[in-house]
Amino acid sequence: MRVVSICPSNTEIVAYLNLTKFLVGVDNYSDWPVAVQNLPQVGPDLSINMDKVEELKPDLVLASLSVPGMEKNIEALDERKIPYIILNPNSLQEIAQDIQTVGEVLGFRELGEERATQFLGEIEEIRNSFQSKTDKPRLYWEWWPKPIFTPGGLNWLTEISEIAGGENIFSSEKVASFQTDWDDVKERNPDHICMVWVGVKEEKMRPELVMKRPGWSEMPVIKNKKIHVLEESLYCRPSPRLLDGLRKLVSIIHE
Repeated sequence: MRVVSICPSNTEIVAYLNLTKFLVGVDNYSDWPVAVQNLPQVGPDLSINMDKVEELKPDLVLASLSVPGMEKNIEALDERKIPYIILNPNSLQEIAQDIQTVGEVLGFRELGEERATQFLGEIEEIRNSFQSKTDKPRLYWEWWPKPIFTPGGLNWLTEISEIAGGENIFSSEKVASFQTDWDDVKERNPDHICMVWVGVKEEKMRPELVMKRPGWSEMPVIKNKKIHVLEESLYCRPSPRLLDGLRKLVSIIHE
């Protein structure tokens, strides 16, 4: 079977299943595992080159709607009658369902079920470690700096925060992604600032600029030096690698 993945999180699900041998092409941002970077690339996930996809003669394209603007990829696949499935999870349970789905469509139903169960099992193991904890560190996740976007209550990072024994300060907002401002963040007074700017590598993120926002220098979180530059690939992609991000978060907020 010839498979093309046009979203990094989809590629990572295939890798979690140990089925990368079926991949014949990936989007430009698929960078894990390292070996997939040697595959033919079909363009950025928001503007896939469908000519390149078609040239690879895929039996199946793993498409996504996880980022606004990906709809045009779906339209182009329809126009060319290229077979595809769409993965668009917002929760850890939905990610597990996608692991199962990908396993099934690639002809490994039992493997998909086993790995989905393993994924959820490891999450529950960590959750149980902090279930009785009453002192929950308050976390502010920054997805984008200007304007500020942060995950709301309907996003996996709210779940990740809770499982790690913390709390997303924007969990009360019943959306997956919430636009806010500097004053709102200041008023909610987080214990930790987690910088995970989407699509930006850690070395290019500038915590010093965050610290210089009006009034923020007086925030306890800044005075306590609890601002963390984290790998967006471990927190912003709805894939099994969120487990690695979860373990890292636990070590940060319970040090």
